[in-house]
Amino acid sequence: MEELLFWIKVLFVFLFTLVVVLKVGVLFWWRPRKIQGHFSKQGIRGPPYRFFIGNVKEIVGIMLKASSQPMPLSHNILPRVLSFYHHWKKIYGATFLVWFGPTVRVTISDPELIREILCSKSELYEKNEAPPLIKQLEGDGLLSLKGEKWAHHRRIISPTFHMENLKLLIPMMGRSVVEMLEKWKAMGEVEIEVSEWFQTLTEDVITRTAFGSSYEDGKAVFRLQAKQMLLAADAFQKVFIPGYRFLPTRRNINCWKLDKEIKRSLVKLIDRRKENACGSEKDLLGLMIEASNVTVDDIVEECKTFFFAGKHTTSNLLTWTTILLAMHPQWQVRAREELLSVCGGSREIPSKDDLAKLKTLSMIVNESLRLYPPTIATIRRAKADVELGTFKIPCGTELLIPIVGVHHDDATWGSDASEFNPGRFSEGVSRAARHPLAFIPFGMGVRTCIGQNLALLQTKLTLAIILNRFTFTLAPTYQHAPTVLMLLYPQFGAPILFQPLSAL
Repeated sequence: MEELLFWIKVLFVFLFTLVVVLKVGVLFWWRPRKIQGHFSKQGIRGPPYRFFIGNVKEIVGIMLKASSQPMPLSHNILPRVLSFYHHWKKIYGATFLVWFGPTVRVTISDPELIREILCSKSELYEKNEAPPLIKQLEGDGLLSLKGEKWAHHRRIISPTFHMENLKLLIPMMGRSVVEMLEKWKAMGEVEIEVSEWFQTLTEDVITRTAFGSSYEDGKAVFRLQAKQMLLAADAFQKVFIPGYRFLPTRRNINCWKLDKEIKRSLVKLIDRRKENACGSEKDLLGLMIEASNVTVDDIVEECKTFFFAGKHTTSNLLTWTTILLAMHPQWQVRAREELLSVCGGSREIPSKDDLAKLKTLSMIVNESLRLYPPTIATIRRAKADVELGTFKIPCGTELLIPIVGVHHDDATWGSDASEFNPGRFSEGVSRAARHPLAFIPFGMGVRTCIGQNLALLQTKLTLAIILNRFTFTLAPTYQHAPTVLMLLYPQFGAPILFQPLSAL
């Protein structure tokens, strides 16, 4: 009897092991081979799939080599910031397969196909899940929500970003910029690392937009998120082990503590706002408190999203546009002449009507967004078997849209695609390229970035006030090294030499 039980146990272990091996084989070998064959028949190829790791080892190697040292003062940044796409596009064409472990991604850079994914047939695709570290940092808000909950939150929050509401912030934004520039002016002709100043400036505006209160109230949250971002960056440089984030390592414990502190700080702000509510507030917090079916946890996650994404999108746009104007002083002159024409030489804060007339400045900002888009790529997942153009895409396939690749494509933008030429936007965004939808810095369709109006308004206002008071050039210490850490930013900062116009 005991011998029979022993052999039953052996048989059970054998069968269990066989099932596990078969499942692993299907997931990591048979299924990838089947998918690879499916796309190969359609003329879509890519680097060969390697068991378990896919192309991750090659991707990491290509990216590390590309970012190992600063690049020349050129705007041809695609080989550096999306190096694996640039490398394999030359071998396999613009549409190819790339494997992140056993997960397949198909690169899609044709604007007409991108329109299908993001606009005309967007219901067939969903936003993919952000990695847990990213989700913890940017919050489980509009950026990551899906379905009816996303739609509900979007409806609630949208009035905060209506242009008429945002224009009411112009005097406050302008005062913050003038206060910053007064500090610069007191330093004389000086080298200033603008990315840090722009982050503080943006934090102030975001706190007022979200809470209708001063920067001091939001400062603690921004500082905690900055620490959290450093820990996330450190984690991404290490080998990923499934389940590692649940282990009580020093880094993980610090991450958990920071997340609790951020939530505690935001709950305090929410409670204080509820106590002092005056009704009918149009800022993000007021609208969410008044809404139905929105919990305190929901509000906390939306505030985390707004604080993180809003700050980095706007401050990075300001930083890259300032760098570009420092590199190309002739466009400083043109923008300043336009300011003189519109504002009549006044040093007052431009009005909302003045900003609407600054066409040259709008062209400059759009060209900055084209060359240095905040998000260099976005991903969607097919919710079912779909037809995309002439391609048949199986359910679960991820589609990688290389935004920076689309923005730098010679076939779409012309032979000067990697040059700074704001004049290409002189007849508007839809006529700037050979395809009207080739410019997608804030996405497209129903999930277009809700904060783009705020980012553009603050950027134009800040640059207008700076150009009215200073001329500037790149500092000798500047190193051109665009780098991706969730968003596109200058790896070694942005030191700029400013000289007050009154001193000229």
